[in-house]
Amino acid sequence: MSSQTPTLPPDANIDHSKAIDYWQSISPDVNGMLGGYPQISRIDLQGSSNFLAKLKRQSPASPKVLQRGVDCGAGIGRVTLGFLSRVCEVVDLVEPVETFTKEVLEGPSFAALREGDKLGAVYVKGLEDWVPERKYDLVWNQWCVGHLTDAQLVAYLKRCRGALTEKGWVVVKENLSTDRDGEDIFDDVDNSVTRTDWKFRSLFKEAGLMIVKTELQTGFPKGLGLYPVRFYASQPMSP
Repeated sequence: MSSQTPTLPPDANIDHSKAIDYWQSISPDVNGMLGGYPQISRIDLQGSSNFLAKLKRQSPASPKVLQRGVDCGAGIGRVTLGFLSRVCEVVDLVEPVETFTKEVLEGPSFAALREGDKLGAVYVKGLEDWVPERKYDLVWNQWCVGHLTDAQLVAYLKRCRGALTEKGWVVVKENLSTDRDGEDIFDDVDNSVTRTDWKFRSLFKEAGLMIVKTELQTGFPKGLGLYPVRFYASQPMSP
């Protein structure tokens, strides 16, 4: 009898050091952050703004002004600059690549936020190692959690859950797998996993988070062949 070697799940291939090596080779600009598709940035930011506005409308008990948010996997701070700084009084950032955080801490684009005290703490570390030190009205994760294994993502989401204010949200905005067999997809270029909708929902549940709103990003040009992108807004499950 021949024995078959069990197939490892896609997230077992994730190597954080290789992922960092990849991102350190990428130019610290919008083109680099968006994989060569800088033209989608405006559509992306507007989609995020629309999603948050709808989320706030369906949550009358939510704070009208978000006192503090955090941009996780922030890169050069594109999302903070174009969206989060407009809806939060202060924004912290978490990003492991120092060449990217240098743009935030020293670059001219962020001068007004730095001088206006809109820019909070900048944590130069990966999400797998980040432990929140304060409470947030909004924890925003975009195009970054694919660098965490399933187990790391659950542990990370649990830490985020514990860092929310009473009516705060954890938002994840990520690509969705289009695998015909309904499996996650490993990308050996940037060392990340693109998950299925089912997988995201199961990991939120495992982390004790309830999805309170979810929808697809719209407006990206179809000819670019991009993955579908979905928003998930979640809050702690009732005990």
